[in-house]
Amino acid sequence: MKILSRIDGYNFPYLLSDNESYAESLSFVQKIKFNLKVKLEFSKAEQKLKESIKKGICYYGPFKGEFGHFTAHTLPFLMYLHNKDVKIIYCGMELHKPFMIDENGNSIVDEFIILRDFFAEVSPSTNTTIPPTDVVLEIDKFKKRAESSGLPFWNIGDDFYYWFIHRNWLLKNHTTVYNIGNHYKTKEENACCIFPRSKGAAKSHNNGERWDYEALVNLIAPHFDKVYICGHPSQVANLNINNPKVEFAVSADNSVMLHKVSNSRLIITQHSGINNVGEFVNTQVLIIYKGGRTVSDIGSMNNTLRFRKSLGNKLPLAFAFSENEIVSYIEKQSENS
Repeated sequence: MKILSRIDGYNFPYLLSDNESYAESLSFVQKIKFNLKVKLEFSKAEQKLKESIKKGICYYGPFKGEFGHFTAHTLPFLMYLHNKDVKIIYCGMELHKPFMIDENGNSIVDEFIILRDFFAEVSPSTNTTIPPTDVVLEIDKFKKRAESSGLPFWNIGDDFYYWFIHRNWLLKNHTTVYNIGNHYKTKEENACCIFPRSKGAAKSHNNGERWDYEALVNLIAPHFDKVYICGHPSQVANLNINNPKVEFAVSADNSVMLHKVSNSRLIITQHSGINNVGEFVNTQVLIIYKGGRTVSDIGSMNNTLRFRKSLGNKLPLAFAFSENEIVSYIEKQSENS
């Protein structure tokens, strides 16, 4: 295997989605222009941050994309700004509102310009999603207001800025992670939250092959007092499970999921944005991947690990590639608890 990237001791046969890798695809002249533009934009971001802190207020948005992009590249920066006493006028999806609190349950944004949940109509993609027409109109109103305000505007709707600048600039110590589990946790449970994915192709490099979640849930249930089935209704597989230990907590209201993951000792998910949730609620995450044998087989896991560093990586991801490995991990975790 030719090693093209290395993160957290894992070797990968593919490049990171970082600026250096992108620049390698350009001609000599294009590379110089690109690098100069990135350097200039990084400097502008630093100035905008200073201005945001000095004025104590800024605009941020619009966020309209994938959940993993919200938890990796938006939520930790909003928490960072809040921690610096910056009032935030935010435009983003209503379904993420339960995440946007401090450890005492107080909102971290001063004003929330809400975009409705449209995931049943349009599949999200990074932050380049093209929402339904009514949502686009709300975004346009927000952008006009922000641009005419004279206040700092973190325009993550600018694709170049978001992809090449914002995501990478945040890695330079511009993130904060509040343990919102302090607000949502109601008790210690010998419980597990599992996210049975249905979104996307039956097999993909990033997510692996489909699991038989009905069989898997029944397999792990003896090791827990409770197994919670979690996720957004548009992205969760329909399961027919008749097990007294299993509780369905599938909801578009993310506070439902946050209560469950905060009370549980383990989150089980395929490679998805859910992996970041563990860092915000102090719960271990087990990534399950069918169709591979090592971490290097998981598509874009190098990028996930790279950006997870900005969340603190207090609980490094664990991995399992078969039902036997899943059960083995759960048993070892029980022994150590």
